[in-house]
Amino acid sequence: MTKEEMLCPDDIRCKFSREMSNLYQREVPAYETLLELVQQVNKEILDSDTVASGKQIWAPTPSRLGEERHGAIRLGTAAELRMIRRIFSIMGMHPVGYYDLSQAGIPVHATAFRPIDQASLNKNPFRVFTSLLRLDLIGDEQLRKRAQKTLEERDIFSDRAREYVAQIEQDGGLAPKDLDEFIEEIMKTFRWHQQANVDLQFYSLLHDAHRLVADIVSFKGPHINHLTPGTLDIDAVQKLMPSHGISPKAIVEGPPLRSCPILLRQTSFKALEETVSFPSIKGGADESSHTARFGEVEQRGAALTPKGRDLYDRLLKKVRAKVTPLPDGENSGEYNQVLAEIFKEFPDNWEKIREQGLAYFSYKIVGNIDDAKTTDIESLIKAGIVVAEPLFYEDFLPVSAAGIFQSNLGEEVTQEFSVVPNRKEFERDLGTTTYEECALYAEMESQSLKAIYKILPAS
Repeated sequence: MTKEEMLCPDDIRCKFSREMSNLYQREVPAYETLLELVQQVNKEILDSDTVASGKQIWAPTPSRLGEERHGAIRLGTAAELRMIRRIFSIMGMHPVGYYDLSQAGIPVHATAFRPIDQASLNKNPFRVFTSLLRLDLIGDEQLRKRAQKTLEERDIFSDRAREYVAQIEQDGGLAPKDLDEFIEEIMKTFRWHQQANVDLQFYSLLHDAHRLVADIVSFKGPHINHLTPGTLDIDAVQKLMPSHGISPKAIVEGPPLRSCPILLRQTSFKALEETVSFPSIKGGADESSHTARFGEVEQRGAALTPKGRDLYDRLLKKVRAKVTPLPDGENSGEYNQVLAEIFKEFPDNWEKIREQGLAYFSYKIVGNIDDAKTTDIESLIKAGIVVAEPLFYEDFLPVSAAGIFQSNLGEEVTQEFSVVPNRKEFERDLGTTTYEECALYAEMESQSLKAIYKILPAS
C-alpha cells in the first residue's frame, strides 16, 4: 500500500480509546455508572436555561463531552517504556512533559502521551499518563533486586503486537484491514489479571515498601488503572457520586471553582478492593485482595503561560502552607474556603488574564476583514473583528496527580522518598526527549496570529 492509503494516526487513536473504554466498563462496572452520571450532568447543563439564554458554555468540543480524555498506566522497566512509546506513536500520541511524583512520596516519574497539534486534539484528545517505577528510591537492596528480576522476566506485550509494531514502522503506517487485529493485540497489554506473578509473601513485602510498587511488580501487565471522562461541572458530579453508589475522594484536586476555569480540576472514586490469586510457595494458590483501579472525572480550563503557572503554583503553595487536605475529608470545608480566598489574587476575567500574559489564546477573525484598517491585534479585538479564545490545557498537574494517586493508595500511606527528579534518566529510558508543554501552546497561539496576518488587507 502507498502511505496515502494507510490509516491516519488520529483514526487509530479513536479506535483505541473506544476499545479502552469498553474494556474498562466491562472490568469495572462502577466506572460505567460514573460515565452515565457525567453524561447526565453534562446534558442537564447543555439543556439548561443558561444555555437557552444564549450564554456560551466554554468546553472543548462539546460533542465529545463525557468521552474519555485520558487514562493512566504504570510501567516497570525502561524496555516497557520504550515499547509503549513506539505503540503510542502509531496512534499519533507523543510524550509531553516530565512529572516527578517522588515529591509526594510516590516512587515514579512520568510523561503524558498525547496528540500535539490542534487538528489532532480536535479529532480525539485521548492521552495516557504513563508512569515508570523508580526502584532506585526503594531503600531495601534485596527487595529492589528481586523486584527488578521479576520485572525483567515478564513481557507485557504479545508477540503479535511486537510484530505489528515492527511492520507498521517499516511500512510507514497501518493498513485499514489490520486495524481491528492491531488494536485487539494492543489491548491485551492493558487487561486486568486476577492471577498475580508473585507469591503472597513477596507481594506483602512489596506492599510494605509502597502499594504502588506492589501494583507495578506483581502482575503480568500494567492494567489500565483509571479512565477519565470530561465534565462541565465537576462539583455537581462530586456531590452526586454517593447517591449513585460511588464513594468519591474528599476534595476536588486543582484550582477552585472559577468563572474563568484554568488548568485542570480532577476527582475520582476510591480504588476497588479486588480478589487476587497468588501462586503459593507450597503449591496451589493463595487468595487475597489488591487495591489499584478507580474512576476519575476531569474539568479542564485554560492553559497557563510560565508567568501564569508560576502564580498558580505560588498560590497553591500558600494554601497548603495554611491547610493540607486530610485523606478522610475532615477539613475539606476549611481547605476549600482557604483555596477560594487565596486564589482571589488570580484574575477571574479573560481580558485581564490575557492582558497580564497569564494564559495562552487562539486568535480568530469573526468580523468583516475588509473593515480592518490596521494589523494591530489589540485594535482589531476592540473593533470586534478578531476574538481571543483561551487555549485548553491538555496536560497534567503534579500535585493533583499525586493527590489522586495517594487517595487511592490508602489513608495510611506515609512513605517518604528523597525528592530526586531525574528527567535525563527518564528520557534515556524513554529513548527520546519529551516535548515542552508551554512550547506547544505558544506555537498554537503563534500559528493563530500568523493565519490572521496572512489575510489582513493591510498586511
